[in-house]
Amino acid sequence: MIKKLNLFLIKPSKYDDDGYVIRYWKGVLPSNTLACLYGLSEDVRKRKILGSQLKWRIEAIDETVQKVPIAGIITSSRRNDSRTIVCLVGVQSNQFPRAKDLALMFREANVDVLIGGFHVSGVLAFNTLPQEISELIKMGVIVVAGEVEDRWGMILKDILNGTSKPVYNFLSSPPDLTNAPLPKIPENLMNRYAVGRFATLDCGRGCPFQCSFCTVINVQGRLMRYRLVDSILNLIRENFSRHKIAGYFFTDDNFSRNKNWEAIFDGLIRLREEENIPVSFMIQVDTLSHRIPNFVNKASRAGCTQVFIGMESINEENLKAAGKRQNKVSDFKNLVQTYHNQNIITHLAYIIGFPFDDSASVRNNLAYLQVELGAEQASFFMLTPLPGSMDYQTFVSRGKAIDADLNNFDTFHETFRHSRMNPNEWTHVYNEAWSNFYGVENMKRILKNTPAKNYWGVFLKFIWYKNAIQVEDGHPMLHGFIRLKTRRERRLFYPAVRPWQYFKQRVGNLWQTLIGWRNLALEMEEVWLATRHRSLLEEKVLCELERIQKKVTEWRSLRVSELQDLYRRAALNLAKSQSLKAGSNIRIPSRLQLWFKKWDVFSDSLTFTRLPTKRFWSEVRTCVRKGRIHQIHFGQVVFTAYRECVLFLRFLFSLIKPIFSSW
Repeated sequence: MIKKLNLFLIKPSKYDDDGYVIRYWKGVLPSNTLACLYGLSEDVRKRKILGSQLKWRIEAIDETVQKVPIAGIITSSRRNDSRTIVCLVGVQSNQFPRAKDLALMFREANVDVLIGGFHVSGVLAFNTLPQEISELIKMGVIVVAGEVEDRWGMILKDILNGTSKPVYNFLSSPPDLTNAPLPKIPENLMNRYAVGRFATLDCGRGCPFQCSFCTVINVQGRLMRYRLVDSILNLIRENFSRHKIAGYFFTDDNFSRNKNWEAIFDGLIRLREEENIPVSFMIQVDTLSHRIPNFVNKASRAGCTQVFIGMESINEENLKAAGKRQNKVSDFKNLVQTYHNQNIITHLAYIIGFPFDDSASVRNNLAYLQVELGAEQASFFMLTPLPGSMDYQTFVSRGKAIDADLNNFDTFHETFRHSRMNPNEWTHVYNEAWSNFYGVENMKRILKNTPAKNYWGVFLKFIWYKNAIQVEDGHPMLHGFIRLKTRRERRLFYPAVRPWQYFKQRVGNLWQTLIGWRNLALEMEEVWLATRHRSLLEEKVLCELERIQKKVTEWRSLRVSELQDLYRRAALNLAKSQSLKAGSNIRIPSRLQLWFKKWDVFSDSLTFTRLPTKRFWSEVRTCVRKGRIHQIHFGQVVFTAYRECVLFLRFLFSLIKPIFSSW
């Protein structure tokens, strides 16, 4: 007699290129699939579908921020009066190898295992049963394709009764979402992500378009389905009341095609304006969304801070080849500007590797995207024939060679031979796109044109993206902050690494991470110095500085001490001019006061670049390297080091408020 059900909902991570599980102290995006399954499981428990006497233990585990307690789960399955079920949820193609290894470990201990998600659903959508799925079934893993609303209780009941099927396929009959249980945030995961008080919510599912690279239309269908507006608003009220959650990512593949968008926006406007709930959210939209009457205006009033736009390419031939005929390149600039007019940040998705791409055309197109369109953010992806997409079916039917390792199907690895780019050339131009868009000069350009309201939001996203690109060497939507890594959490067919060898590897990794963080901090300090919104006093002194500098040639190459003296002269002249205008009411600061102000950590400063400081340190290193230590001005070294500390402290103090306000 089963008295207790131990239900473990696990969202697997993936392996890195060295075979280690990718896991972080702080992740970046919660899993909406995990929240959906958690909500469905709680609903089954509350309605007592499996019996009124059954005790439940429901545990949600996101492996990107948690270690899966494999031994503990196996131990829980050994009690005679309990049943343990492991559910590997939301498994994407690149996560499938890790999910398969986890399934094997649990099945060897005779634990019941289910697997679902876009990979399983994608391959079964075309009525195929590939080898990797057949192997799972032979291992005794239960395969679930499609969405399980209205069916979850039945599946669990079958397992408890010993009548489960090897495959549950619901793809031909997507469930009605009208009264379906809503996603529920597992409390143990609330503080494990970089942005606090944040949740995901799917207001609808499906997409009406026919993009060849997309899996959504074959897994969730082209028929749009929607949740009740009142249910969505009530959930947002409850989350704010219980957990102070006010930030959301509405995960609809295309929110602008949700027929209830206006009712949702109107409800959110009431929550913000009448109930004082500070809701803010990000949505995914198509390139025609700005043409929908009132959509952009109401999105802004409802709390939309960012839109993720599937632009995909600026090459018309590529868009036609991908079946994305709704995208009009000639209208892209107007699209971005329309959202900017409402202070909404635009985030463009761009795919590299379409049939008409080559390295030269990609560089030209990305230069246009970077300079002409004016979007604050961009995410780049390599075209990948994901199982479940029409591209995948085309590749298979034509016998075109594709990578056999699903771990590489993450949109940032080459998975097939491109007809116009050589191996590694494709990867090189892809990496170049990231480094150029998130280079110091382009970030400066973007932030100088960003309204003060959005400045820190964009700045913090730059830190997130550059940490992933430069420090973690991966995609920002996968990599978080502070890598957690253990020797034994490695892909099964990789050789074991001896403890001492692993220790040396980890020390090297950590050292490289520290260097990466140092470089990232200095780059972002440079961006901040050039773009921060200055006080009125600073702006006035800057004007005076520009007047004075006309008498000095090449003032940007002045030494630090000369720049500082120029600043003092400008401030003194400004004070004198203000004194003449206001009579004796304004007190002129003495040179001594100005000298002390220079050493005040919290004082205003007109420093707008680290270039003179970098140049000075470069000269010092050259003197040391060539043995000319006598040429070093050690007093200047002390002053410059102090000034570096002052600037960096001011930078950190400026970051503290926006960072902690997100928690």
